[in-house]
Amino acid sequence: MIHVVAIITAKPGMRGQILEAFRANVPAVHAEKGCIEYGPVIDAEGMGSKFGPDTFVVIEKWESPDALKAHAASPHMAAYAAKTKEMIANRVIHVLQPA
Repeated sequence: MIHVVAIITAKPGMRGQILEAFRANVPAVHAEKGCIEYGPVIDAEGMGSKFGPDTFVVIEKWESPDALKAHAASPHMAAYAAKTKEMIANRVIHVLQPA
């Protein structure tokens, strides 16, 4: 299994627009072969998290490296990237495996 933690920082005030496009893309991602989990998360109120109002994190689980590679190359991900490109200030992706 492959785990992905993607930290997406929007340009100021644009996180909501990116999340709207992200959520519209989620059904296509969930339908991909090998997708176990894929969804956005934000700081939990009152819990001390400090990503801030412009950042969200994507938590992903994939059956295999090949499933993740196919996801990255999918047409719907290319369309999402093109739609949100100008709204994103920074993106850091961590690809992990179970210890």
